[in-house]
Amino acid sequence: MMKRQSFLAGALLAGGTALGQRVIDVSKQGQGEIGINLSGYRTGSDAASRTFLAVLKADLNRSGYFQVTSSAAPISVTGQVVAGGEIKAGVAVYKVSTRERVLGKTYTGEAVAARELAHKVADEIVFAVTGKRGMASGKIAVVGNRSGRKELYVFDMDGKVMRQVTKDGSIVVDSNWTPDGKNLVYTSYKRGFPNIYMTGNRKPLAAFGGLNAMGAVSPDGHSLALILSKDGNPELYVMSLRSGSLKKLTRTRMGNEASPCWSPDGNHIAYVSDSSGKPQIYIVSKNGGTPQRLTTTGSENVAPDWGKNGYITFCTRSGGRYRIAIIDPRTRSAQVLETDWADYESPSWAPDGRHIVCSRTASHRSSIYLLDTLKDSPVALISGSGDWYSPTCSP
Repeated sequence: MMKRQSFLAGALLAGGTALGQRVIDVSKQGQGEIGINLSGYRTGSDAASRTFLAVLKADLNRSGYFQVTSSAAPISVTGQVVAGGEIKAGVAVYKVSTRERVLGKTYTGEAVAARELAHKVADEIVFAVTGKRGMASGKIAVVGNRSGRKELYVFDMDGKVMRQVTKDGSIVVDSNWTPDGKNLVYTSYKRGFPNIYMTGNRKPLAAFGGLNAMGAVSPDGHSLALILSKDGNPELYVMSLRSGSLKKLTRTRMGNEASPCWSPDGNHIAYVSDSSGKPQIYIVSKNGGTPQRLTTTGSENVAPDWGKNGYITFCTRSGGRYRIAIIDPRTRSAQVLETDWADYESPSWAPDGRHIVCSRTASHRSSIYLLDTLKDSPVALISGSGDWYSPTCSP
């Protein structure tokens, strides 16, 4: 299990306590679930239209903003979906008290893409009613070993429609999406050594002598933050994806660096270093300079992910367990999410900026879970058929 070993070596070979800092009051940022009635929404007799409605209801429930009900509710969804070779869904969303229509639209697509269309409609309903971005249309990349090897897989935000991305027959250990959500940058041992690759390209992006790992593409798509050991210790670098030129950002002779991630504006990089004796999270300018330590307590603070919402989620060891935490890098206010007795690791912000996808390990088996930072209980997205590690959500 990765955090139980040296944090760097382990990351390459595996897939209500505060932190002693000011606490983020997340609960006051949310709102109660809104009742939403879809009982008047009609479907055809075909399987595709029934799938569409079932997926739409599940997505709205999972969003955290709604509770689907057949009783009187503040929000009503009406319309009809039918499918032949094509699926056509007319959707009208009303605020019942005022009869204001907040969404009226007809969606079309291939019948085989009924699930994908339902995800899109769910996100548009979330936005129309709450003004907040949904997550249903997102994708999650994970490392799984169900084939007997650690390969890269992608599935929908509801844990369905999984496809295998790599067939390296070796070990894949991490991944990050490109900013456009079309490709993944990942570390693989398929040539016998850890190199960094991008899906769609046969040649590695980085194959220097020694360690090449944990690549993360900048928000503008021009640069790659990565960990290299070509000069000795694993250090943090930034590489131009156009020219291949390198800039070394850290020089820690007695430490190791790991897990870089970019700030939303692309000007800073958060990463992990054990230069203080214990793995902690630091922030450094993309141009270099003196790194600033972000976390100060906990025996381990690792695996940061800097969300578009401005917050960094990470894994902390607290009370003998690995748990998911959130910190505001501007104020250093922090919170540990409430979970059960299992170990929760490798967090990644969902596209809505409210939920976090992470791995959950219990009885030596790892699965993928969805956490709601506002209230709802953890939800299993994928479990069984092997172990699953290192999830990362599309932008």
